[in-house]
Amino acid sequence: MRKLLLHRRDRLLQAAFTFLFASLVFSAPAFAQQTSSAAAAVTAGEFSPAPYLAGEKLTYNVSFSNFTSAGHVELFNAGRGRFFDREGFELRARVQTVGVVRAALYAIDNEYTSYVDTQTGLPFRTRFLRLEGGAASAASIGAGQPAPAIEATPTTYDFLSAAYRLRALPLATGAAYPIRAEGDGIQYEAELRVVGREAVKTPAGSFNTIVTQLRARNNSAVNDYRPRIYFSDDARHVPVLLTARLKTGEIRVELASSELINLTTTLPAGNVAQNAQPPDTTPTPARVVVPTPAGGGAAAADRAATDTPSDLPFKVGEQLNFNFFLGTSPQPVGVANYHVRARTRYAGRDGLWFSATMATTNALQQVFPVTDKIETYVDVKTLLPFRSQLQIREGTHRLQGVVSLDQERGSATVTDGSTIEIPVGTYDLVSVIYALRSFDLTPPKRNAVSLLINKRPRTLFITSLRRETIELGGKRIPTYQLALATDEAQGDRLQLRLWVGADRRRLPLRLTATTPLGPVRADLSIIPLDTQ
Repeated sequence: MRKLLLHRRDRLLQAAFTFLFASLVFSAPAFAQQTSSAAAAVTAGEFSPAPYLAGEKLTYNVSFSNFTSAGHVELFNAGRGRFFDREGFELRARVQTVGVVRAALYAIDNEYTSYVDTQTGLPFRTRFLRLEGGAASAASIGAGQPAPAIEATPTTYDFLSAAYRLRALPLATGAAYPIRAEGDGIQYEAELRVVGREAVKTPAGSFNTIVTQLRARNNSAVNDYRPRIYFSDDARHVPVLLTARLKTGEIRVELASSELINLTTTLPAGNVAQNAQPPDTTPTPARVVVPTPAGGGAAAADRAATDTPSDLPFKVGEQLNFNFFLGTSPQPVGVANYHVRARTRYAGRDGLWFSATMATTNALQQVFPVTDKIETYVDVKTLLPFRSQLQIREGTHRLQGVVSLDQERGSATVTDGSTIEIPVGTYDLVSVIYALRSFDLTPPKRNAVSLLINKRPRTLFITSLRRETIELGGKRIPTYQLALATDEAQGDRLQLRLWVGADRRRLPLRLTATTPLGPVRADLSIIPLDTQ
């Protein structure tokens, strides 16, 4: 009996996660046609096509209790086309636990695909792929829904299609919308009620939201979790924040990024065989062309590529390699490289070309693979960036694009054409590392600069705490210890500390941080010779 009760409690907990997207983790979807009139409450007249935006990619960070990063969720509309002899949208989701939660609680890595009708959002084909444990298993199941013309006929959603269908509702103040979904053989009859409006701040930005309360019928255990969904107050109704309260802590699913991917491959027309693998419509990012130095002939180009202003603390060609360590382990779990590649002209501007790469290694690579590359072009005199090229691969998160910064007008333009207002004198994550080396770092000096992070400008405070001699590579090196924090409410939550050399080069020698996985330390592996 005790085992039965524990099993039931776990199933209820899984249900709570389900309604918060993270639930996709715990159940393999199965679908059946329903005949209950309760499922017919969501009608075609309440269907908005705005949320079904081809190329839309939403990335979420899942936190639970004291675990600030328990998992990641990605939702992606892979485009419109004909699938299995029907016109539809291909919706995809990826759910993955990370860090301590993955290692000690739930090792989860699942993919979901749902082909939905363009007029009703109802699924007519689904695919589920379990990737955790190194063994993939898949199930493809057809949903026997009626033709779109019979819009009043009751039908059933899976959790992925239901997430989009809720977004397509009017979400009028005070309204309640019944909906039914099924997964893992369990039917969930729920009601989404609009309870108010609220301004919400997430890593992706600040939003005016429509606050909704999700309640499951005849399921008090799930309702005790008080799941809430905060939708953006616009036509797309993007789920910005999802919360639930468990006895062991709060679950928060926060929007980390919202992208519009350029689908460079089109979905095939015509019939798709019933047993065929769904077409791979993953967008292929456009090739990024790296500019090369230009000038008056080969000799002039060579001189320009190696000439660095004498007042800067670094030279063209400088490479800094770092090893990252977790806790007290002597084995590195990651590496990073910073390189002053050249002095070059780009778009008629005289600039310095910086590049930075970062990757996880060894055990951490298996838990959370990272392969990041950022190339930045900065003004030679101010070290302010005017162009950044990003290729980010962190777990299931993918981001590739270009940011063009107009420091005179105070604006930044991203690949999708959107514009971000920035303070004049804004750095990016690479240029700020080189710029701070030219600051006055004499304790207790405090510098403040604008830093562009995740499409948002933030104020970065660089506080010189003290002079300190550290041991690195068998040498004792005089340094300045710096504290790095932003102007957010918990801007110093990672307790970032940076040690830079006290000589004129101001080499970054060591970086430490406190993370949910434990203390992390990055050490410069080889101290370059001073050739000046």
